[in-house]
Amino acid sequence: MATSVRRFRWVVMLATLAVLVVVNSAIWQKERHIAQGDVVYLELAPVDPRSLMQGDYMALNFALANRLQSELYQHTENLAASMDGEVVIRIDNTQVAHFQRIDDGTPLQADERRLHFRLRHGQVRFATNAFFFQEGHAERYEAAHYGEFRVNEAGKLLLTALHDESFHRLGEK
Repeated sequence: MATSVRRFRWVVMLATLAVLVVVNSAIWQKERHIAQGDVVYLELAPVDPRSLMQGDYMALNFALANRLQSELYQHTENLAASMDGEVVIRIDNTQVAHFQRIDDGTPLQADERRLHFRLRHGQVRFATNAFFFQEGHAERYEAAHYGEFRVNEAGKLLLTALHDESFHRLGEK
């Protein structure tokens, strides 16, 4: 009996340690992505500023996603309902991303990057489709015009902030 209790304690401790390692590794990877990723702005097309179940948030849609979705449906026969892919964007002098082409493997120019996207239920998604903020702070984000993302070498995006048309960061007092 005492042996099985000791064994159970060891299993619990090892499982707890494994969970902590996995969680901390994920946090470290996201922090590294934010610290080392390049800044890219995607033009927003906000959808809905509030969710009663989730609190205040802004549902996001991106002009780039709309353009990519149109290109996918025009140039791809038998488009899958769900797929992952990459789009090539051109970055202008203000770091705003502009659609160039669906990635076809051709080498990139100096001002181009690949961004990872997901197509789910007919909708193109980059990283996230919502920006959550503290309840009662919706007015701080009404002027949102751009999403600030950090993009890593693999083209993965992390949303870090919203900006107005003049690239002023929103939400800060």
